[in-house]
Amino acid sequence: MSEPLFDSRTPRLDLPLLFAGQSQKEGFVNEISARLDALLGLAIEGELAAAPPAALDGQSWLVAAGASGAWQGRSGQIASRQAGNWIFTAPVDGLRLLNRTTGQEVRYHAGWQAPARPATPSGGITVDAEARSAISAIVTALTIAGIIPAL
Repeated sequence: MSEPLFDSRTPRLDLPLLFAGQSQKEGFVNEISARLDALLGLAIEGELAAAPPAALDGQSWLVAAGASGAWQGRSGQIASRQAGNWIFTAPVDGLRLLNRTTGQEVRYHAGWQAPARPATPSGGITVDAEARSAISAIVTALTIAGIIPAL
């Protein structure tokens, strides 16, 4: 028998692959569907270190540092509730999500990137220095958001 063309899972999203003659294919197809359902148009409810007690199917969270309980060892991953179970997805560069709590889009590029809101200039004697500082903060935020490239 020749070497299979693929490993048993996809390299980026860790989706299981089917093989000819494989028994119980529905389990693999259902896992693929559940993972795609969780990741396409990904929106999280927020960031938590432990599983919420009343999570509903279809809800997802970003697992915070110091994760515990059912999420222990999953810090930085996406925890999605599907069919009464937790499925976890390790982030890959290019993954984007909407944080429903803050309304902010967050992206993954060597770590989760969410720009902070720049401080609003307050006026004063040195308006030029404050304006330069404010513009610099805006440029930094746009760079972190991936809207403009880093130098």
